[in-house]
Amino acid sequence: MTYPSTPSNTANGLRDKPLWLRSGIVMAIIVAGLFVIEAIDVATSERLESNGIVPRQIGGLDGIVWAPLLHDDWSHLIANATIGVVLGYMLLLTRRFLVVTAIVWVVSGLGVWLFSPPYTVTVGASGVIFGWLTFLLVRGIFNREIWQCLLGVVLLVIYGSVLWGVLPTVGGAVSWQGHLFGAIGGVLAAWWLGSRDRKSAATPTY
Repeated sequence: MTYPSTPSNTANGLRDKPLWLRSGIVMAIIVAGLFVIEAIDVATSERLESNGIVPRQIGGLDGIVWAPLLHDDWSHLIANATIGVVLGYMLLLTRRFLVVTAIVWVVSGLGVWLFSPPYTVTVGASGVIFGWLTFLLVRGIFNREIWQCLLGVVLLVIYGSVLWGVLPTVGGAVSWQGHLFGAIGGVLAAWWLGSRDRKSAATPTY
């Protein structure tokens, strides 16, 4: 006998898959969703982009929620997706994806809202991606795990040049504020999770 697929059955089926495969599927869904959003943005004459972060305007605060889902054009999205798919997949393998993403999403967005130039609108997932990168770079230090530290060194060699994006730029349309505060958010997430895990390990059980 066969049963119709339900959201619960689908979710259980995904959880039953190996972590590496489950992480790949989730990351593919996320990237596909971003491409769908960009297609809608293009089809609506880029109206969605107006929902980005508007600095120091109360009406622009909700842009913190939407900005990482929006991109200026296809090249902007593809550039973010190229590195984001790798780092996001690696973060999913750590089983800390939701917590880390939430922290860097908020910290990056607030940094943009507080410090970006007035009368600008900021969109793009790069702040979140910078947070993913710095979390993976430093989590081994806070967790005191040698293998995580070695992985961080490898990532630094491969993607270290990207970190120049946290420095203030003169002119251009790059939100170094989003990059900088996203990176700070990644470090904060690594520190907080590492501290919590050490406290949990030190708590005696009876």
